[in-house]
Amino acid sequence: MDLSTTYLGFTLPHPLMPGASPLADDLDMVRRLEDAGAAAIVIHSLFEEQIALEQVAAFMHTESHSEAASYFPAPEEFALGPQSYLEHIRRIKDAVDVPVIASLNGTSIGGWLSYARLMEQAGADALELNVYTLATDPTEDGPTLEARTIEMVHAVRAAVRIPLAVKLSPFYTSFAHFAHQLDQAQPAGLILFNRFFQPGIDVEELEVRRELNLSDSSELPLRLRWLAILCGRVKASLAVTGGVHTVLDVIQSVMAGASAVQLVSALLLKGPEHLAALRAELARWLEEHEYESLRQMQGSMSLLTCPDPQAYERANYMHMLHSWKRL
Repeated sequence: MDLSTTYLGFTLPHPLMPGASPLADDLDMVRRLEDAGAAAIVIHSLFEEQIALEQVAAFMHTESHSEAASYFPAPEEFALGPQSYLEHIRRIKDAVDVPVIASLNGTSIGGWLSYARLMEQAGADALELNVYTLATDPTEDGPTLEARTIEMVHAVRAAVRIPLAVKLSPFYTSFAHFAHQLDQAQPAGLILFNRFFQPGIDVEELEVRRELNLSDSSELPLRLRWLAILCGRVKASLAVTGGVHTVLDVIQSVMAGASAVQLVSALLLKGPEHLAALRAELARWLEEHEYESLRQMQGSMSLLTCPDPQAYERANYMHMLHSWKRL
């Protein structure tokens, strides 16, 4: 069965790959991921704050500078510093034969974006720009936030020759319009969606708790809807991340328009060998349903091609409410 797909300009044997996570921090795990058939290796993000901290540290000569540095997260909170991150790219490139995708995570325009070029020089085959923006400023409007993101994409596109994917959240006023604007900046791919980890509150200690909850398949429908809406309407290839655990999750994602399927929580729970199992199940499902290739079903259930496009729109909301019956 032909499971091949094209993502970020790469022809891949299938769409399955690990998403950005600590999975790629360890070389032995990276090799296990490749042995399990990962179509590419995505490295965890290097954060804007890490780069800014290193840049501040280089100029710290007075106590006031040291005090300023205290506003940044402590260096030990990050797995790899900026220079170590670049060296890690080199080590992974030497260890595997599949494409290696680095990741930059930030929210603002600045010198930290220069690390995109350093990542390319270190050997990264492609780059994810992970736009993790929490709109907490009530004086900043949506267009300003969107314009800053688009400017970031233009800056990175101008700095590197390798393919660029942009990892987005769904929290934009008009996501379809924003994706269309972003597509005009010519990224090679769009990744739907970033997971925003939500804090909890310790009511006894009166502290905000950091809580890390793994995804499950219930998170996938939001991604399916927007994959289906964007498929065929943007030039960038589409990837899904968040909520993919089973072979049916993979099939739905591809039918909605995904060219790549990124997994994190499922691999943390079941190990890298889960990639091989999903690939075998995907091939078997396609054969049983008389598909000749993965590409044949890719985008077949998008808004532009599915038999009932209203299912992705407002009409579905009304139908769902009226279909509920008291038990």
